[in-house]
Amino acid sequence: MITRLVAIVIVLGSALSLRAGPWEPLFNGRDLSGWRQIQGNAPYAIVDGAIVGTTVADSPNSFLATEQNYGDFILELEVMQDVGPTNSGIQFRSVQGTDGKKAVQGYQFELDPSERGWTGGIYDEARRGWLYPGTLNPSARTLYQYGRWNRVRIEAIGNSLRTWVNGWPVAHVIDDLTPRGFIALQVHSIGKPEQAGRRIWWRNLRIQTRDLTPSPLDDLPIRSTLVNAIAPAEAAQGWKLLWDGRSTKGWRGAHKPVFPEGGWKIEQGELIVLESGGGESKNGGDIVTDEQYAAFELQLEFKLTPGANSGIKYFVTENFDAGGGSAIGLEYQLLDDERHPDAKLGAAGNRTLASLYDLIPRTPLPGGLNIAPRIGEWQHARLVVRPDGRVEHWLNGVKVVDYERGSPLYAALVARSKYEKFANFGLAPRGHILLQDHGNEVHFRSIKLRSLE
Repeated sequence: MITRLVAIVIVLGSALSLRAGPWEPLFNGRDLSGWRQIQGNAPYAIVDGAIVGTTVADSPNSFLATEQNYGDFILELEVMQDVGPTNSGIQFRSVQGTDGKKAVQGYQFELDPSERGWTGGIYDEARRGWLYPGTLNPSARTLYQYGRWNRVRIEAIGNSLRTWVNGWPVAHVIDDLTPRGFIALQVHSIGKPEQAGRRIWWRNLRIQTRDLTPSPLDDLPIRSTLVNAIAPAEAAQGWKLLWDGRSTKGWRGAHKPVFPEGGWKIEQGELIVLESGGGESKNGGDIVTDEQYAAFELQLEFKLTPGANSGIKYFVTENFDAGGGSAIGLEYQLLDDERHPDAKLGAAGNRTLASLYDLIPRTPLPGGLNIAPRIGEWQHARLVVRPDGRVEHWLNGVKVVDYERGSPLYAALVARSKYEKFANFGLAPRGHILLQDHGNEVHFRSIKLRSLE
């Protein structure tokens, strides 16, 4: 929950930015000078000093874009929806596509009056999908109010992209794919004829482009796509690289004093376990961190090859005899669910991707949002281990597992699992973090951690 103190700091930060550079109007309140429509056929009109877009049937997403491109800026405006809620958005640093499929590509401030409530989340239109879904900041779900004017703020300064709704911070993405582009007002396509005629209103659009002062940092989760790097905002939150992207420093083989001589390679900033026929720890073997951790937050990106099996283990103590197999610990499962038979074993799907392996299945992922597992592409894993014993697994920005170590439910799940023979399984006060060699090619990068102790 965002504290009142944080909100006060944000308001003060906004006031400071007002003094840092002059505001320029993006819209003159009379006509659409400086704007052009580059996709779709939803009409845009001027009503009572506001730009009004209206949904129409049989049209793709429509965009009213600025003729000018913008790099670093702070944008503020007001938005309202009436005559029925409809999905919409505000593009920024966006470009015209060159592949002939989509005319508009780029970052989008989501406007979502649905029950989901992801307004202020950051979506990458016609490219990578959700960068910052509303699940990462659930306290922001109720900030946007349908049927009334809402205040929007977007800060795009360097590679830092931040959003606010009605004075409260919603999202923080660090990404450098598009450093410059136009701003556009979206009228989303509709799926049913009765959804035609719904309106989105925008007014008081103003922008700063010089002498920008970013708002003070807050406590939101940061989603960074920078490879093997820690941005200053992440460093301020205590994040550190767990792997430097180029050496074996900080890692060794499980049950071994040094890093494996074979079975793993480092190439172009990626840590890769090599294909060896699918055997568990039969080639190079698992690797573990030199350090042990008690309460922490871990993030990394992984890429599975077709049919691959691997895992991220935590609270690994190396005290158990694994019988020549993988070292024992709690496991965030990495798996190609469609092609690997292990997905159908266990109980109720508790061996599928991002599950707590053999104990708790992941919850269903929302469909149609480019969040679902993508084999052969980079995906994002997040693991949160809190001091009070609560543990969370996240996949591509969505929490999919939530449990408490040592609870009666946890004990019952262990008792019916393959781990029942290991005394006090998963209950060590601290342990190593492990990347598993299960004999399939899997790629890792951007491995980072911050202590929560």
